[in-house]
Amino acid sequence: MSEETKAFIDKLAAGDNAGAGDAFKDALRVKVGQTLDAHRKDMAGNMFNQANPIPEAEAHSDPKPEIADPGSFDKEGNVIDTVEKDGKAELDLSQDGTADTMVGVDVNAGEPNS
Repeated sequence: MSEETKAFIDKLAAGDNAGAGDAFKDALRVKVGQTLDAHRKDMAGNMFNQANPIPEAEAHSDPKPEIADPGSFDKEGNVIDTVEKDGKAELDLSQDGTADTMVGVDVNAGEPNS
C-alpha cells in the first residue's frame, strides 16, 4: 500500500473528511501518474521495433466522378449558358432508329387512314 493510500485511510478513520479528500486526490494523482509513465516507457521502447509493420493503403477503386461545367454568372447571379441549345430535348426513344415503330404496338391505332 502506498503512503498516499495510508494517509487517506488514517485521515478518514480520524474523522478528518476534508483531509481525507485531499489525501484521496493525492493518491489518485500518484496512481494515474505512475500508470501514464509506465505506458509512456512502453510506447517509447516499441516505437521503432514494430513486429507488425503498418500495411500500405490500398488504391481507391472507384473512378472519379465527372464534374459538370460550372458555367458563368452575370452580375445579378444568373447562370449564363456557355453551350448554346435550342431548348428541345435530345432523346432518341426509338429502338431500331425508326421513330414510328415499336415492337408489338401499333403507333397509328385510332388515327384515320388518309
